[in-house]
Amino acid sequence: MVDLPTDFREIRLELAREKGHPAGARDFGYTFVAPLSEDGRIEPALWDKHRAACRVVRFRPNEADALGHLVRRPGGSWAFRYDISGSDDDEAGYRFNDERFVIGEYVSVKEDDETHTFRVVSVEPV
Repeated sequence: MVDLPTDFREIRLELAREKGHPAGARDFGYTFVAPLSEDGRIEPALWDKHRAACRVVRFRPNEADALGHLVRRPGGSWAFRYDISGSDDDEAGYRFNDERFVIGEYVSVKEDDETHTFRVVSVEPV
């Protein structure tokens, strides 16, 4: 494994309360690696230097885990891409460039035509 700068973290997101999951869901979410600033925001310059290390795992009950990468889209928005060649659609992070990835915060991800809210449940050094 490549030595990464100390700003890199593994972030775990779990589904927050929503219709169909009134208590949220610990088995529905994402873990991903990204460089974070002191205030918990994704650092684009560090991501650019180490983008291959910025991996994501999407986990769902009764499904195989999907493996992919954190990518920056045109205009600066962030997404999870599972087909690195780029022919499949991304799952877009809603305003990830403004979000703070700190425990207890909520972030949204658009999957297909639905947006789900996730809670940041852990942020650990890589």
